Parts: sequence; C-alpha cells; structure tokens
Amino acid sequence: MSDFIEQAQACIREAQAANTPLRIRGGGTKDFYGSSSDGELLDTRAHSGVIAYDPSELVLTVKAGTRLAEVEATLAASGQCLPFEPPHFGAGATVGGCVASGLSGPRRPYAGAVRDYLLGVTLIDGRGECLRFGGQVMKNVAGFDTFRLQAGAMGTLGLITEVSFKVLPTPEADETRVFECDAQSAIATMNRLAGQPLPLAGAIHHQGRLKLRLAGNPAAVRAAVAKLGGEPLPDATAFWTVLREQKHPFFAGDAPLWRLAVKPTSLPLAGDDIDELIDWGGGQRWLRTARSADDLRTLATACGGHATAFRLAASVDAFQLPAPAVMALHRRLKATFDPAGILNRGRLYPDF
Repeated sequence: MSDFIEQAQACIREAQAANTPLRIRGGGTKDFYGSSSDGELLDTRAHSGVIAYDPSELVLTVKAGTRLAEVEATLAASGQCLPFEPPHFGAGATVGGCVASGLSGPRRPYAGAVRDYLLGVTLIDGRGECLRFGGQVMKNVAGFDTFRLQAGAMGTLGLITEVSFKVLPTPEADETRVFECDAQSAIATMNRLAGQPLPLAGAIHHQGRLKLRLAGNPAAVRAAVAKLGGEPLPDATAFWTVLREQKHPFFAGDAPLWRLAVKPTSLPLAGDDIDELIDWGGGQRWLRTARSADDLRTLATACGGHATAFRLAASVDAFQLPAPAVMALHRRLKATFDPAGILNRGRLYPDF
C-alpha cells in the first residue's frame, strides 16, 4: 500500500471522527463545476502514474491523480483513445476529476459516456476503508456495476484512487461537413441521421450552421460524405477540440451558462433572451441566458430532461434535484459510502 493511500485513509478517518468536511481535489480545472464545497483540501495529484496498459487487450489502469493529458498521450502512442473525449478545461485535469465530474465530449451520443468505459474503480470511502469494484478486463461480470456510480458523483461517494478504462483505436478517418439551415431543420436532420448506419461522431448547430462529424473506417467516412454532401470544415479536428474545451466563441462572455439535457427531438429553445448551441445531436442544449433557475428547470423538465447551472450562476444550486424516488436512492448510497457526510459536502446537492 502506497504512502498516499495510508495518509488519505488516516485523513478521512480523522475527519469522520471529528465530523469535519474534506474537499477532494485533483488539478482543480473543474472547481467551477457544481456547488461550492468547504473543508480541508485532500489533493490527489501526488498519486499518479500508469499502473498497467495492454494495448492488445484495450485496457488501461491508472492512478486517479494522473494528468488526463498524460493518459491521452500514452494511448495516442499506441493509436488508441478514450472514445468519450473528456473535456480538460485546463492542463492540470486529472483522471479522478474526469470520472468524478462525469463529463463527456462531442462523441458522447455516438460512442458512449464516461461510465460506459469504466471497467473498475478503487476508492477510499467515508470510513477510510479501501474498496475495489469491477475489474481490469472487459469480460469481468462479477458483482454489480457499483463502480459506475462514481461517474458524476462529484467525489461525494469516495476518494477515487485507481481507475480501469476500456479504450478503443483512434478512428482512422475524421471529417466534418457543414450545412446551412435553421435550428428546427437541424434537429430534424440530426435525429433522422442518428437512426441510419453512419459513422457519426458529433452533431451541433449554432447560428444557422449544422456541423456533422464523421469518424471511423476511411471507406465508411467517404461513403457517408458522398451521401450527405455539405461543405468541408477546415481544421475540423481543432474545431471539435475548441468546442469540447469551451473555447468556442459561444462560451465567451459573462452571461450565465446553462446546460440542459433534453430529449433530442425537443424543439429549439432559443429566443430573444436565450442564445442556444445545440449539441449531442439535439440531446444537449447549451444556453446563454439571464432567465431564472426555476424557469429553466421548468423548461428542461417539460422537454423530458433537467438543467444544470454550468458556469457563472453561483447564486443557485448547480444541479437540479432528481425525482423524490431517485433522490431517496441517492441518499441511501450517500449514507452507505459516506455516513458522516464529510466528502465534498454540498458539492452535488445542498444537504449531501
């Protein structure tokens, strides 16, 4: 057992005994995300490094404090990648933060989310006990998928120490086509194409332009381009990276940024007081608006989803509370993993 693990266990046990909160943090690139959390800092960056990587088995096991850029460079050297394209939001982004935040990039609707590529997680719970869930092979079917609960839990269920990912080969071809159309036509096109055997890897609409990303086998990409038409997007790779990292012009400025997860078929939400960027083939709507949290959450619920205050909305709770029955399950999980409620207190929900 490493010095870091022993020290972290001791720190958590002391905090539990004193009922004092701990703030789990890696590179801090996602400090803005979620509600604020007070407490003594428990920094994971000293616990870093690749534990095991077998390109032939498509499996990577890594310590949670490892920088995400280091992981991606290791995979790229073998022609592989994390298909869910996690956003970094800064050079210091770590694997633990990637899993805890549960954020995925533009390929998410077509390749899957963070949790879909988790094979196993090791963590220290709120009692200071070291727990291992899942495994390090894709065929491991023992037990429940408890490790997937850590994706998006914002560190409220435990201090993640190790993660095993399923990885995939990097697509051989990657091309983006651009079409001029309004938002409603774009949504209809996105949904129609999602049901066809096309190598889609991204679909967004903003300011009258629909961009469709095609990635995979070169022959499949060429066939899709021939079928769809459109104009090529220069520097397409850079565009999708800029979008993923929220460096696109839409994300600039001081207006509050909201993320709405809705049914992909939902009508456009833009208006005189809302600027909308449609992502994930219609299923994710980024909104710049000064509308109230209640209005936006009512709107999201009517569209079959929920709303998150993503940036610059510190005066409201970041995450929308789930339905009462689901919230009851969340509370039971929290009580099981962190009975004293000391880990990232308030980061996910106000009373967590």
